[in-house]
Amino acid sequence: MSESRFSPDRRLVSSLLVMLCRLLTGIRSRWLTLPDAEVTRIYYANHSSHLDGLVIWASLPKNMRERVHPVAAADYWSGSRLKRYLSLRIFRAVLVERRTPGSTPADGPRQDLLQSLKQALEEGHSLILFPEGTRGNGEQLNAFKSGLYHLSKAWPDVELVPVWLENLNRVLPKGSRLVVPIMCSATFGSPLPGVQAGEEKQEFLARTRNALEALEP
Repeated sequence: MSESRFSPDRRLVSSLLVMLCRLLTGIRSRWLTLPDAEVTRIYYANHSSHLDGLVIWASLPKNMRERVHPVAAADYWSGSRLKRYLSLRIFRAVLVERRTPGSTPADGPRQDLLQSLKQALEEGHSLILFPEGTRGNGEQLNAFKSGLYHLSKAWPDVELVPVWLENLNRVLPKGSRLVVPIMCSATFGSPLPGVQAGEEKQEFLARTRNALEALEP
């Protein structure tokens, strides 16, 4: 996270990706509360496309992109040199290992899969994540995994900002490599407080999920 923000290739490639993203998606961003580059937040959104993280990142004001990092699956974004370059060098994403049923992390079952995310928050950086865990069909919001709860419980003072993405499933349909230009939107909701004293996991997940659903057009 400490790498210089003035790297020429990062500035050039970042600008090109933002332009390309806006060209393909016609993305319109709407903020219900003005963005603040100085506040550490967790931006969480519905997930229906591999473009979701890029769209949110591109919708942020330029001065915020250095301090807001997408959370992405290591197995997908480490799959090629290009993906590794984009995820680590350009987006400065935080890559996490996805745990499948019956699997054991490489460092043992007690490995804290959220440690890299906690470290980013500790350094005052913000995160973009998708609580559903896997991509949906874009037509409905799936149940949230527990990761957002555990992360917020560790950092309850960090605000949560729901982001509703519309039409991204149509730009890059699941299972397709063909990008279809179409108008999309990203609605950034008002910040929510983190896990409250005495708030159970299911209560928290219902509260954050309802806040995200409320942004759906």
